[in-house]
Amino acid sequence: MGNEAQEITGRAGKRAADSPGGVQSVDRAIGILEILAREGEAGVTEVANEIGVHKSTAFRLLAALEERDLVEQGADRGKYRLAFGILRLASAIPNRIDMAQQSQAIVEALAAQLDETINLAVVREHYAVNVQQARSSAAVASQNWVGQLTPLHATSSGKILLAYMSAEQRDSILDKTGLPSLTKHTTTSRQALLEELALVRKSGFATALEELEAGLNAAAVPVRDHTGAVVGALSASGPAFRFDMERISATEADLRLAGERISHRMGWLGSAAPTGDGLTGEATM
Repeated sequence: MGNEAQEITGRAGKRAADSPGGVQSVDRAIGILEILAREGEAGVTEVANEIGVHKSTAFRLLAALEERDLVEQGADRGKYRLAFGILRLASAIPNRIDMAQQSQAIVEALAAQLDETINLAVVREHYAVNVQQARSSAAVASQNWVGQLTPLHATSSGKILLAYMSAEQRDSILDKTGLPSLTKHTTTSRQALLEELALVRKSGFATALEELEAGLNAAAVPVRDHTGAVVGALSASGPAFRFDMERISATEADLRLAGERISHRMGWLGSAAPTGDGLTGEATM
């Protein structure tokens, strides 16, 4: 009877775990962790309102998370925050996330959606290097940019990377590279470039119109890591006759969304790009 009772109990437990309610509870618990990660701390009422449940349900979920050392109450016992159990779980994740691997499916999907070439670039020394690419169906003979070093001042990706790095790092790079003219549209005035980068930093969007190559236009958005620092740039590019400013404007929302999706896979929990300096180091290739 003992074994039979255990078997019945086990089956019942499995049904409960597989039930829609069990999945919903897991989803709500994860939502609580994301709220606390984003806000720092929150009370039962705040949590309940955000995940759309009664206060008693929110309290039970928080109590279960607290029992696992995933959340804890502050000194005043009124607010909850993430606890050190989170570090135990996070320690199982490799210290260096492969951005190229994390972005591959998103880059390929965006290229198929926009039918333009999509690249992901990071900073290497004083260049931008492309670590991931997906080409459009119309780009049969287009250049393979993966591994290619491109000047930061003349590319949309480079402008994103320059815009969000510290002023000291940016000045050091520009002192070394200068602003060589690559086409008649390349920005060669440092003041003009800095003014453009200020706008890029504010908007989170950069363009390069025939600045690297005649007949080639591109637009880019930032990619962030778990701290919110900009560690990469996602760009779309195409021939100027097709990928003009009207087309760039039409694709901006999709490009931004893809950049946020990659950022989320890198651990970023935000939903709106913060302003100010943010590039703290090189991304993982």
